[in-house]
Amino acid sequence: MAKFILKKDFLELFPDAELGVVTAKNIVNDPAKLDCLDEISQLLEESFEACKTHLPSETFIENRVVSVWREAFRKFKTRKGARCSIEAMLKRVQKDNPPGSINPLVDIYNAVSLTYALPCGGEDMDHFAGDLVLTLAEGGEDFLPLGSDEPDPALPGELIYRDDEGVVCRCWNWRDGQRTMLTENTKNAFLILESVDPERSEDLDNAIWTLAKNIQKYLGGEVEVFKLGKDESEHEL
Repeated sequence: MAKFILKKDFLELFPDAELGVVTAKNIVNDPAKLDCLDEISQLLEESFEACKTHLPSETFIENRVVSVWREAFRKFKTRKGARCSIEAMLKRVQKDNPPGSINPLVDIYNAVSLTYALPCGGEDMDHFAGDLVLTLAEGGEDFLPLGSDEPDPALPGELIYRDDEGVVCRCWNWRDGQRTMLTENTKNAFLILESVDPERSEDLDNAIWTLAKNIQKYLGGEVEVFKLGKDESEHEL
């Protein structure tokens, strides 16, 4: 059975990092087959308002939920301008620009990400090739960015999620690839929330359980929740 593995090079860079995972199997993510779209939309609206409490300073970078990730991204090689995935969402909130709908599962995890101001991502597990690993890149690992026709291989020393076929997500959580993207046809999904701030361990716990509860409530299927970090660095998927 495939595993999710945090490699030693990642843990040496981020010994206090915690990653919360929800695996959701046999879900229904096709909007045409769901009668709960209004409720999911309401989750997004409520999360947009809840997120404002994480941005007490008008100076964007002075907010802790931003600054901790800016510091983290200075510890490994990145593409120019690469930022933690939560930044784009937080900037929308600060500009009072609500997020749009993508598909039910993405909307559900975006709502959790906004509510807790933690980066969250998702992948279609049926398109994984072998183990999913969080590690530093050797350089040149294959990657086709979401929405692009041109490959963009990883840089040496860049932090990546990868499997046996190549990169799943670039610069830790900056940019997803097309191969494992969540679609309306996704049946088996891998969702991850990430924290580099030890003071937010309880928030991470609450976020992953909220995510699991909402996925099962609205999309059905079976969910499993687990956390990885320095004390436990791998888990079967």
